[in-house]
Amino acid sequence: MAPPMPNVVFTPHLKRHLDYEDQSVSAETVRESLDIVFNENSRLRGYILDDQSRLRQHVVIFIDGETIQDRDGLSDSVGPSSEIYVMQALSGG
Repeated sequence: MAPPMPNVVFTPHLKRHLDYEDQSVSAETVRESLDIVFNENSRLRGYILDDQSRLRQHVVIFIDGETIQDRDGLSDSVGPSSEIYVMQALSGG
């Protein structure tokens, strides 16, 4: 049996536009996790990161239900059974 790995999950809205399935990755940080996902689906990068490779303003990432702290470097640690949930934040008036 394979050891547990962090699971990267995108909201249904993002999946609908980018044809992406949730994926388990061998990584220790949010950045490493996303880099693995982006290597397999490069279109996702533009939706999630800006041109400085920082998290876009209207994107939020949770690790096991907690908002990440490092929106620029994405250095937050993930555990072997963590769920990394990526969503677009809702805004408006």
